[in-house]
Amino acid sequence: MSGTARGHFPSRPAAHLAGLTDRVRRLADRALPRTTAERALDLVLGATLLALTCPAVAVAALVLTARRTPGGAWDRRPRTGLDGRVFELRTLRTRRLRLDLFSRLPHVVHGDLALVGPAPLPPGDPRATGPGARRWRQELRPGLTGLAQVRARSGMPWDDPALLDQHYAEHHGVVLDLAILAEAARNPLRERLRKARRTKAHLSDADHRPPACRRVD
Repeated sequence: MSGTARGHFPSRPAAHLAGLTDRVRRLADRALPRTTAERALDLVLGATLLALTCPAVAVAALVLTARRTPGGAWDRRPRTGLDGRVFELRTLRTRRLRLDLFSRLPHVVHGDLALVGPAPLPPGDPRATGPGARRWRQELRPGLTGLAQVRARSGMPWDDPALLDQHYAEHHGVVLDLAILAEAARNPLRERLRKARRTKAHLSDADHRPPACRRVD
């Protein structure tokens, strides 16, 4: 066999190395199927937030249990996740300090939810069975928050939740996730500042002088 013809075939060591590399890649894909940049963000940031908020969530759960809240301290509902798998979503029954949202963080670490994604829907929800929606919803984990949630109060006609979820499915990535998380954190602060300004304006407009001082001579 000529040298040119021989050059089309890999040497025995190179072929052995290529086969070993393929086996390692297959084993890695089987053992770590979620090692994407978005999943890494979910694990790192989700675990950090879980460690920071776990004490407050635990105290709130104890208080709700002691008060014998109807239905118990936790709300449990079936939701459809990645690949159409159904899981039980556990949420603390309180809206104080967004503890209901933080109580879902174990689902993020476990992999049922992502930090950012479309809203988790119940099994059989028509929003997940429309043309094209079934495919991309099964390819994405539902999110703790999402583009539709942070734009929900804009009032713009193009900010329809279904369109926003589809837009996210087409453009999702770490940069977009970080931008949505920043907006989700900023919205409650912006709302509190707006309420504080209204209260301050209301107090400044009131006449707090004694009645005797209000007369004009």
